[in-house]
Amino acid sequence: MAKLAFIGMGVMGAPMAGHLVAAGHDVTVYNRSRGKSDAWAARYGGSVADTPAQAADGCDAVLACVGTDDDLAEVTLGADGAFAAMAPGSLFVDHTTVSAAIARRLAEEGGAKSLHIVDAPVSGGQAGAENGKLSIMCGGSAEAMAKAEPIMAAYALRIVHCGEAGAGQTTKMCNQIAIAGVLQGLSESLRFAQASDLDLDKVFEAISGGAAQSWQMNNRWATMAKDEFDFGFAIDWMRKDLGLALDEAKRNGATLPMTALVDQFYAEVQAMGGGRQDTSALVRRIKR
Repeated sequence: MAKLAFIGMGVMGAPMAGHLVAAGHDVTVYNRSRGKSDAWAARYGGSVADTPAQAADGCDAVLACVGTDDDLAEVTLGADGAFAAMAPGSLFVDHTTVSAAIARRLAEEGGAKSLHIVDAPVSGGQAGAENGKLSIMCGGSAEAMAKAEPIMAAYALRIVHCGEAGAGQTTKMCNQIAIAGVLQGLSESLRFAQASDLDLDKVFEAISGGAAQSWQMNNRWATMAKDEFDFGFAIDWMRKDLGLALDEAKRNGATLPMTALVDQFYAEVQAMGGGRQDTSALVRRIKR
């Protein structure tokens, strides 16, 4: 059993921290709005802290899943941030999807304090977090990974060490780039089938077993056909992630024309009021 802190009690962080309790760890949580922390403790039985530093004090490892680069910097490097309270040799794992730049900064500043740092964004959404079946892509040293992997195993189906600091975040960008392209193709395919007066169930049966098959097709074709989008990963968050990828591409010289185009398409769906809808709502901008 390890003494752990988890920062961020959102739809991802709360169930992930719950799995850590179920695995037998001693878990203290912190959230900017105290009510979410209290609700988590009432459900899972862990402890609640008033600041990230208080949560991190005396812990073997601190994990976080917050919102943005600024949020992450605040809970780690701020006046009451976790890094100030963490002992040399302890571990920090960040599950937030953020820029590779902040991941590298945390690795540098944490390293100066003899902390082990892993950037570990996740894929699998809320369902994956609740079911303990997330895919985790990690950046950091081999030593840091050796400390992190047994902890993350409580809520992961797959854990891959992708490289040094920042590699987890850039791998997550690859994930989002690929999803954006698949969803645009799926949207066009669905609308083409509708324009052709085809039976959508038969189309799905015919094409989902071949080269066109994807997770998005298997899980979103039917709901897209019914205009059901009030679940899953929100477009607002997808645009944040695609923006991170486009910014990183400016740094590393990659060319992302499809990503830039789909990002614009998502902006149109946001303008239609779909910012909190699932990413499959991309189909809304294509006329029937």
